Amino acid sequence: MRVDVIRPQELGPADVAAWREMQRATPHLGNPFLSPDFAVAMGEVSAEARVAVISEESGRLGFFPFERHTGGVGTALGAWVSLCQGVVHAPGAQFDAETLLRRCGLHVWEFGCMVDGQPWFQPFEVLRQEAVILDLADGYPAYLEGLRERSPKFLKSTLYKERKLGRDIGELTFDFAVRDEEQFRLLRRWKSDQYLKMGRPDRFGRPWVVELAERLNAIDTDGFAGPVSMLYCDGKPVAGHFGLRSDTTLVGWFPAYDPAFAKYSPGLIQHLKMAEAAAATGLRAMDLGVGTGSEYKESLRSRGEPVTEGCVRRRSAGAAAHWLRTTPIRRARQFILDSPALYGAADRAMKRYGDLRTRMKAR
Repeated sequence: MRVDVIRPQELGPADVAAWREMQRATPHLGNPFLSPDFAVAMGEVSAEARVAVISEESGRLGFFPFERHTGGVGTALGAWVSLCQGVVHAPGAQFDAETLLRRCGLHVWEFGCMVDGQPWFQPFEVLRQEAVILDLADGYPAYLEGLRERSPKFLKSTLYKERKLGRDIGELTFDFAVRDEEQFRLLRRWKSDQYLKMGRPDRFGRPWVVELAERLNAIDTDGFAGPVSMLYCDGKPVAGHFGLRSDTTLVGWFPAYDPAFAKYSPGLIQHLKMAEAAAATGLRAMDLGVGTGSEYKESLRSRGEPVTEGCVRRRSAGAAAHWLRTTPIRRARQFILDSPALYGAADRAMKRYGDLRTRMKAR
């Protein structure tokens, strides 16, 4: 096995074609975050972005996107925002995780949303969760019927609020792929305000995230796009979403809404409209990411798909130093996640902090 580590921009047409063919041949690798398009866009905004091109005599065997940081510490590519990570590989390929890291010049590789079906990383998992999937393979009416059976009160309430919003404010319309920079900026402002209120770090407060989002939004091909969707009421935007899609899957990434319309739950209406439009364009699923602590995701779900978090460490001094720096923090975080009472208390504390930040910003 040969491993060549390159910048994403150095991928040649044959590499990209092989990468796409691997995704088509192995459906669970079809997530847009595992696409060469995402890797190349990350390479344009991050000097640490790399791709390990894995080959054997017969040709390309796989592609391993990652970021390489000081001290031989690696992370998933775009780890702070990525919702799917792992090796894109040919069917039946097998790897040794520690050998792969050594060939990449890494002592450690951290992952947070590992796609299922990567047994070489399984011994290093520390947390296993489920991403929420909306199954659109049989069309939107079939999804809606399943939702009616699983979450009848949720669906009834959401459809009632949709009708009430239309009666109170004006006609509802929806656009699955808006091409308007000002509306994209509006959506980002909504999301930044939401992060502020929740007491969480603002993703769009980082210039590289904004640049990445704009680069991805500019792509619109059959196999990959970064669409902005918008829900309008009487012609006024009330909710929106920016995500990524492949030729099979739309990934929920940055949903937000105008808080002035909060009592109508426009974000929930937006998600149902997105599911309907996605199914109409031939997409087979919507992936909303991990659903832990999110009631609306659990209400919308058709099924779950495993995603894992963990850290691969080689038997090296660099890996040992990393363990000493990070393991106590990971264990404390896991202890909180495993305790509903502690998780709830932490969430409430973050929201109180967010309310304080919001009031200070308003002064």
